[in-house]
Order: sequence, then C-alpha cells, then structure tokens
Amino acid sequence: MAITQPRIHKVTVHMGIGESGDMLQKAANLLEELVGQKTVMRAAKKTNRDFGIRKGEPIAVMSTLRGEKADDFLKRAFEAVENRIPSSNFDDHGNFAFGIREHIDLPKVRYEPKIGIFGMDVCVTLERVGYRIGRRKLQKKKLTSRVRLSKQEGIDFIKEKYGVDIA
Repeated sequence: MAITQPRIHKVTVHMGIGESGDMLQKAANLLEELVGQKTVMRAAKKTNRDFGIRKGEPIAVMSTLRGEKADDFLKRAFEAVENRIPSSNFDDHGNFAFGIREHIDLPKVRYEPKIGIFGMDVCVTLERVGYRIGRRKLQKKKLTSRVRLSKQEGIDFIKEKYGVDIA
C-alpha cells in the first residue's frame, strides 16, 4: 500500500429507532449480531413532545468498526445496496454515507418475525497516512492539502477497492 493511498479509518453503523424499551433492545441485539461486536446506546439530544421523546432517553444504537471487521461489513453492505452509490453521498473530504432500508437486504441474514425489520445508516470515514497529526493531543497541526483527501480521490478509491458503481 502506497503512502498516498487512501484507507478506511472507520465504519460507523447506526440504527435510529426513535423510542426506548423493547424495540431498542431488539435493535441492539440485532446490530451486535450483524457487526460481530458490542454496540452503544445513543441518547436523544432534545425533547420532542410530538414523538414522545425526552432529552437523555436512549433512542438509537450504533457501533464503530475498524480494520478487518470494517472491511468485511462494508463488502456485505455494498451488496445490500447492489454495489451502487450516488456521488452526492460523498463529502468534500472523500467520506461517504449510505442507508440500508431493511437489514434483511444484507447477505446471509434471514427475517425473524420476533425481531422485525430495521434500517440502518452506514458512514465511512476515509483517511490517508498522516491524518493523525490533526487528531493527536500534543503538537496538533493543520492538515496540508497533500494529506487531505478530496471527493474524487474517495470515489476513485471505493471504485477500485470494492468495485462499486458511483452514479
């Protein structure tokens, strides 16, 4: 792998349920099974009376994947969206996100009536060697244009590595 070659920093998988309780626990168990690691509950940031949500109440579940787990899950997630992503899903730094409407679209996942059907968001953060200088605690520096990724570099990397069609 060349120094200038982009790489996947992390893949964040998020299921927004909109309510706490039994449904959220089912979603947490399902996501844990799908990604193969522990999940984290996410709390509501604001109170919304129309939806019956209080601030601080857990309403979503997420998991952050890195390394080989991220790569394996991403391959399965691309199959769920038929290896096609619009170019508008990419930001200016090459990162991208897409949604999976039903978890049963993932390969080798069967429908279970007890659990139901959940959708999920998949957010992929790309980086290049040298990104740590912008995140580290000591002697933090601004990223130069040589280190920072562009939208086109992110698109090219995903096309080349995963064979995804960018529309």
